[in-house]
Amino acid sequence: MSRAVVIGAGVIGAATAHRLAEAGVDVTVLEAAGRAPGTSSATFSIDVTHLKTPHSYFLLNQRSAALHRELEAEIRDQGGTAGWRHSAPLVQWGHTEEEQRTLRVRAARLAGWGHPCRTADPGELRTLAPGVDPAACEASELVVHDEAAWYDAPLLARALLDRAAALGADIRYDTPVTALLMDGGGRVRGAEARGRRFGADHVVNCAGPDAGRIAELAGLRLPLRQIPGLVGESTPLAEPLRAIVATPGVDLRPAPGNRACAISWPLDAVLAPSAEASVPPEVDLLRRCSAVLPAFRALSGTRIGVRPVPEDGLPLVGPHRQVPGLYTIVTHSGVTLAPLLGALAAREITGFGPVSELAPYRPDRDMSHPIRDESLAVMSGRPLS
Repeated sequence: MSRAVVIGAGVIGAATAHRLAEAGVDVTVLEAAGRAPGTSSATFSIDVTHLKTPHSYFLLNQRSAALHRELEAEIRDQGGTAGWRHSAPLVQWGHTEEEQRTLRVRAARLAGWGHPCRTADPGELRTLAPGVDPAACEASELVVHDEAAWYDAPLLARALLDRAAALGADIRYDTPVTALLMDGGGRVRGAEARGRRFGADHVVNCAGPDAGRIAELAGLRLPLRQIPGLVGESTPLAEPLRAIVATPGVDLRPAPGNRACAISWPLDAVLAPSAEASVPPEVDLLRRCSAVLPAFRALSGTRIGVRPVPEDGLPLVGPHRQVPGLYTIVTHSGVTLAPLLGALAAREITGFGPVSELAPYRPDRDMSHPIRDESLAVMSGRPLS
């Protein structure tokens, strides 16, 4: 039986550990934090397939989004807890002519790619999202994605880790990796954590924001940026939000317990690049939320998550030619991509050979074109190159 150490117990690490354990691999998961996932618990977690470019990356996200349904059915059939995926329409609008033009161009592109979206009169907002203030929308039209979804990322990670554990995986929390074990030929043979050595045939770096540090332990540099994001959650609402709402100033989605979850790209732009950074006074997430959703009167809490974002916006997935035995999986939009990336990576690691779908995402690829993914452009406020 082959052995694998998976570093990181967020959604990507959990999905990979699940598929490796299912394939009969002796899996150990080493997570630096406690049982609550790190970045996976501080993410907006919606299906952002509509923002993905180029076309091949759109298709990868589309395929993985569909796999969420299949994975839920699979986990239920095995007696596990599912229910992390929640269907909801996504409603978008812009205020300026340029913002509205961008949405129209994107909608036309998506229609050409077979993605279901449509334009609608702003009056339909009362039906799609009854709690939203109609006066918050100054646009002449909406763009609606009727088949969108949001995800409960912590529930997804727990469900997959529980299944991996049921298949024999050893899940260790509060166990930060401090070294990678190397043999005389430069091959990674395991990891060291809390003074203990965990031998393995494969080490899988799924450490999210910490993935760059893990790679450095093997003398590698991952082309990653760390982009912070503030996520806020409301107190329980009298009337639950029933749609995902994307506006120029704030994005809102439903959350468990009749709450609403919120992010704001303009506010994220002023955050310091550290998960420990205090939120600047000018970051007034609550004001933006209540202007769109008047029932959003108070925040039950906020979290700052650091998104690990490859420099061109596309995932880093695969082995390293310079350091055999080490396999990296790191991406933003990890919740959408977790089911597919975990399954494809497990196939490669267990000896099925290179998977063609992952060829564009190898860690040692050419990064001379810095922004290729439209969701990174939206996140960073910079145009596609």
